[in-house]
Amino acid sequence: MPEHSDYQGLIRLPAPGARVVVRYLIPTGEATDALGELLSADDHTLVVDGVRGVVRIPVDSIVAAKPVPPRPERRPRPTD
Repeated sequence: MPEHSDYQGLIRLPAPGARVVVRYLIPTGEATDALGELLSADDHTLVVDGVRGVVRIPVDSIVAAKPVPPRPERRPRPTD
């Protein structure tokens, strides 16, 4: 999978369309995660479509990021 830009000289992300997890700082100084599909990335912002919706993450607030495997398929419930 081709990698995207090199953020802050440390973080390398796959191309848009891949599933990623991104840890970033919120205004309170606490860290939170965005897990989902990487929609776009440029020198200023990452856009991730996750379970909480579309999140725009300023690149300078990113602590860590990496690609993750596809979401596992749900197993069917057994019927009685």
